[in-house]
Amino acid sequence: MSAALKWFKSSHSSPDGDQCVEVAQGPTRIHVRDSKVQDGPVLELGAASWAALTGWLGR
Repeated sequence: MSAALKWFKSSHSSPDGDQCVEVAQGPTRIHVRDSKVQDGPVLELGAASWAALTGWLGR
């Protein structure tokens, strides 16, 4: 699943590489993972949940 997605590193990630988040958009879900653990768990969010999360983080 995650190998077929096109991942983008967050512009808010640490330049030192110690706190990096990557995001990929799938057909029905937004996928979020730790860029240092690419084979690790992936958080999958629907559009409404993604909007709520990014809205909350943007405060």
